[in-house]
Amino acid sequence: MHIYRDWVGVKDKFKDIVVGLGNFDGIHFGHQRLIGDLVAKARAVGGTPAVFTFVPHPLAVLNPQGAPPLILPPGVKRDMFAKLGVEVLLWIPFSPEFARLSPEDFIKQVLHEQLAVRAVLVGYNYTFGYMGRGTPKLLKEYGEKLGFDVEVLQPVSIEGQPVSSTLIRSLLADGEISEARKYLGYSPVIEGTVVYGERRGNTLGFPTANIDVDHNLLVPANGVYSVKVDVDEDTWGGVANIGVKPTFHNNSFVRTIEVHLLDFSGDLYGKIIKVYFIRRLRNEKKFNTVGELIEQIQWDIYEARTDLIDTI
Repeated sequence: MHIYRDWVGVKDKFKDIVVGLGNFDGIHFGHQRLIGDLVAKARAVGGTPAVFTFVPHPLAVLNPQGAPPLILPPGVKRDMFAKLGVEVLLWIPFSPEFARLSPEDFIKQVLHEQLAVRAVLVGYNYTFGYMGRGTPKLLKEYGEKLGFDVEVLQPVSIEGQPVSSTLIRSLLADGEISEARKYLGYSPVIEGTVVYGERRGNTLGFPTANIDVDHNLLVPANGVYSVKVDVDEDTWGGVANIGVKPTFHNNSFVRTIEVHLLDFSGDLYGKIIKVYFIRRLRNEKKFNTVGELIEQIQWDIYEARTDLIDTI
């Protein structure tokens, strides 16, 4: 997959570009449907399947306090686009200057003149351009004038529930991993660098990797989870704890993410790892003694192994 930070010259490298527009936060089932449609359309016309999206999320620039946390780490998002068949990713830096571009100018200058698109695919609720005034209807009107097709994907529902990034964020914030996975089509994932922590896990007999993640990334609710962990080229089962470690810290508000990898030995410090959440095992709780905590961790590991039998 080819990645570009601007659109200048792209039309000279790729013919008959079929582009999907959107934020694609989470690349959930609805996004996957749209990307599948654009890849199929591009192949049908002998063209190039492409995605045009922004980094950071536009609200992070226009209204930082109201910007939603990201469901997917950028690296994972990029890899998912590639696996879905996208050949060109226009990952455009969003700026106040770009925000002032009118919907009409975006269509004429960027989509038509600079990209020479063959077709554009968007979701039914997609908006664009200055103040979000651009709509799928406007795209269709200009597509007819300028000679490119516009396809508008209607809502994708699962068991009667429309799939949306807002719904998925709410589920993850509540620790509802299984429900979130139902709408995502894959296990929720975070990515981060292993850093030094308190090293208490070693003294308990369950060494953990403490993970530093991007503050813009959505981390599931506090609790204990069965997980899969990608380290380099290998995948390990594990148990993750997200929270404030109340057994050892009174009234702490410092949230940490730590993972115990099952049957693993080695040095993880400084490595970037991916953690895929399988199931929320329990709430985080304060134990009266270290012995009670150790007994619970042993049970957590047993449950995690059971969860992971069919997923590793």
